[in-house]
Amino acid sequence: MKVVYEDNHLIIVYKESGEIVQGDKTGDVPLSETVKAYIKEKYHKPGNVFLGVVHRLDRPVAGLVVFARTSKALPRLNEMFRKGDIHKTYWAITKNVPQLPMGTLRHWLVRNEKQNKSYAYDHEVPNSKLAELNYQLIGQSDNYCLLEVQLLTGRHHQIRCQLAQMGCPIKGDLKYGAKRSNPDGSISLLSHRVEFVHPVSKELIKIESPLPEEPLWQDISETVKK
Repeated sequence: MKVVYEDNHLIIVYKESGEIVQGDKTGDVPLSETVKAYIKEKYHKPGNVFLGVVHRLDRPVAGLVVFARTSKALPRLNEMFRKGDIHKTYWAITKNVPQLPMGTLRHWLVRNEKQNKSYAYDHEVPNSKLAELNYQLIGQSDNYCLLEVQLLTGRHHQIRCQLAQMGCPIKGDLKYGAKRSNPDGSISLLSHRVEFVHPVSKELIKIESPLPEEPLWQDISETVKK
């Protein structure tokens, strides 16, 4: 576990692909419990450690996860996520190059619970939710391109589903049309940056994630124009 930001009210950590944020039916140890153990040991806290989960990342996705460390920060962070006041930027590696180097994707998504998958439509259909994101082509290697994605809404598998609908499935994402899996079971999607006004101190927080150690991430990131 890599801690990238920490204060009295919140902690931001880097999640490896394959980790779960909260406990689920697999019984695997979630990241939330790892963070609790870290806080308990570092600050010699007796008894249970408070930690509030305010958002999740899909298991095969790596990158930044924000947790609340106090009961004061938790409802404020929840409200900020609900209102879109916490701005998250993702990096996605895709095999295909989008027709336009930048744009806005707008779809209506329907979630299939049994398949744990979302389906995108160009128009509103029953049980659908509006999904919007901005994307920009920011880097390119011989075989892959790097897209920067800013979420305008927060829907189930939104980036994975919408990029696939555009014809640019994320590398390794078999569920949404990639031809091959990644060797480690990850998909090449990274929660790269988070920016928001601190819910208690009101200072501007802007944090960037380290890159996955996979050579492709390192190589393609070097093509990004700063």
